[in-house]
Amino acid sequence: MNKKPERTGLENPGTATRVVWGGEQVRHPYNATQPPIVASAAYGYDDIDQWYDVALGKAPGFIYSRMSNPTVQTLEAKLQDLENAESAVAFSSGMAAISGVLYSFLRHGQRVVSTKDSYGGTNKIFEEFLPRMGVAVTLCETFDQQQIEAEIAKGCDLLYLETPTNPTLKIVDIQRLVAAAKQVGAQVVADNTFATPLNQNPLALGVDVVIHSATKFLSGHGDVLGGVACGSEALMSQVRHYREINGASLDPFSAYLIIRGIKTLALRMRQQQHSAAQLAQFLLNEPLVEAVNYPGLPNHPNHAVACAQMRGFGAIVSFVLVGGMDSVKQLLPRLRYAHCAGNLGAVETIYGPARTTSHVENTLEERQALGISEGLVRISVGIEDTDDLLADLQQAFAWLRQSLKQNAAPGAIPSQDPRAEVAH
Repeated sequence: MNKKPERTGLENPGTATRVVWGGEQVRHPYNATQPPIVASAAYGYDDIDQWYDVALGKAPGFIYSRMSNPTVQTLEAKLQDLENAESAVAFSSGMAAISGVLYSFLRHGQRVVSTKDSYGGTNKIFEEFLPRMGVAVTLCETFDQQQIEAEIAKGCDLLYLETPTNPTLKIVDIQRLVAAAKQVGAQVVADNTFATPLNQNPLALGVDVVIHSATKFLSGHGDVLGGVACGSEALMSQVRHYREINGASLDPFSAYLIIRGIKTLALRMRQQQHSAAQLAQFLLNEPLVEAVNYPGLPNHPNHAVACAQMRGFGAIVSFVLVGGMDSVKQLLPRLRYAHCAGNLGAVETIYGPARTTSHVENTLEERQALGISEGLVRISVGIEDTDDLLADLQQAFAWLRQSLKQNAAPGAIPSQDPRAEVAH
């Protein structure tokens, strides 16, 4: 994996320090040690000329929270610091950030190149919404770098990358594809949600805009929605203008919760990544698993690329169960230390099949076209003790093997719903 950059004490603090202090090395009002939640829609001025200067951006300040808010601004400053960006813009959700960036830059007659393995909501923008506004979209096989480069060379205004992908954990070579995009003058946007700023910084690899669903690992507690885009001030000013007019602004309480969550990101990710590697190794040796997706495994098709551009492999593992959805329906309710839910990045471990999580918006036929198996399960590994998570998975698979064996026997009576036997 990438070597950590040289550090010079106070001038270049480590990431564990930056998640705590980034964007907050200022004196908060009332000498508070935590950023205040400024729950005000508007901000008053006695001096009309000063008010006008603030409204035009000629002077610092706030006039209306759809445009900017002190608490939200602190969050933006923190992400700006973590991604080494000039500027950042916060949104009301991750999808608001993705759509806000795409709609800020794309126009009728332009062309987008991306991959088939993007998050289901992003895929819907590519397949349904962008074509409505006359934007051509070409989706390539994620592992086929040559195909992606060839499509870029045909003409491309925006290259959209997601790495690792959700939920197949595929890796794209960011620097290689950025080089191809720059040859034709295309902008490059990358979704960095799975990696987090701790493990990967796409801007440093040549990407123009990096996006996070702050709902996930940044907040870390499954209790808030949010999204952030980071990049140059020139680009973010366009994105900020789009957000102001279209209204997908983040509220101050959500911003506060995300700020609070980010402060423990380094601690959480350390434990989550450790457990993820252990679970991936267990699944690799489980006979009822057809495939395991985790970039930290040496047999991952792009393990070498992941090692080159990432500092850690993340806390998401996905696998394909023998028996498809029938097996999924039996295995997941048997787990004791896991939520079955459509979220990820929280302190609790979360399991879910793609058809009810990442690609719930897609039909069966659309998922099949994207290579998303009905037996694919995504694990968002939490901060629980690694041994407990392993033991939980082991007992669930032991039960599934027994159930499949029993149901395969001639004249066997199907097993009862396992949820009736599990003590939570």
